[in-house]
Amino acid sequence: MENPKLNIVEAVNLALKQEMERDPSILIFGEDVGKDGGVFRVTDKLQDQFGEGRVFDSPLGESGIAGMAIGLAMYGFKPVVEVQFDGFYQQMLDQMLQHAARMRNRSRGRYSVPMVVRVPSGGGIKALEHHSESIETYVAHTPGLKVVYPSTPYDAKGLLLAAIRDPDPVIFMEPKRLYRAIKQEVPLEDYIVPIGVANVLQEGTDLTVIAWGGMVREVQKVIATLPHLSIELIDLRTISPFDEPAILASVQKTGRLVIIQEAPKMFGPGSEIAALVAEKALYSLKAPIQRVAAPDITVPYLKAEHWYIPDVFQIEQAIQAAMV
Repeated sequence: MENPKLNIVEAVNLALKQEMERDPSILIFGEDVGKDGGVFRVTDKLQDQFGEGRVFDSPLGESGIAGMAIGLAMYGFKPVVEVQFDGFYQQMLDQMLQHAARMRNRSRGRYSVPMVVRVPSGGGIKALEHHSESIETYVAHTPGLKVVYPSTPYDAKGLLLAAIRDPDPVIFMEPKRLYRAIKQEVPLEDYIVPIGVANVLQEGTDLTVIAWGGMVREVQKVIATLPHLSIELIDLRTISPFDEPAILASVQKTGRLVIIQEAPKMFGPGSEIAALVAEKALYSLKAPIQRVAAPDITVPYLKAEHWYIPDVFQIEQAIQAAMV
């Protein structure tokens, strides 16, 4: 059978469907994920196939969703829960920080928490306040949580399967601006994209650019306009743990580094990547590291969103600065 071309919404839906068929311990719940199929229709028709006992709507209470998922995960189930929008994750923070992330350590390995929290993430769709946040730093700074952030349909399916099968809690961030923006051939058969492994989308020798989530596509637009430069593009894919060997090997080859993140600049993943390179590959650098990020302000209302999210002009400026 020929593999279909799917967008990210369809790829995630396919992964959930196939994994629920394989593993009866998987439960899906969250606000409106059952009958309505979620605000972005990612869980569409799953309740019809698997019934209200395995796919069901929760009350409007993210802390309760997380707490119930933790308890279920500790006693044999594999919950995959949805946060409607990234800005609502903070309501889960106490449960995820104090319990989900610590349970293996607290119980000295007697208990684990194999749960996944799906989070539609980032801006680009002109949504309301609290609906366009980039929360990588919150979750990646929590020891005990794994954080993945795919940018393509192929990776979305493979990383979600890896996340569901992981014995520990995983935050699965989905770039909502890319939900239906691109289609890609996605295998129908089972496959895994390993957590913690970056993807070199394009090899090059002049410069390394690292991005993830919604920013990957923006970088690709810029690279297409700079054919005279040999640019190596790395899609990080996993924020925590990120792929140190891939980053260092690329920088040691090219000698230049530009990091692109949609989240505010201060204390973000880009800062950690820059620190890693400064510690372990400083003498390979031919120019200062460049970072492109959102300004350190609250996400503005939708009419000003395009001034806030890093764009192709800023990315090109950073690449040119790194090439001096």
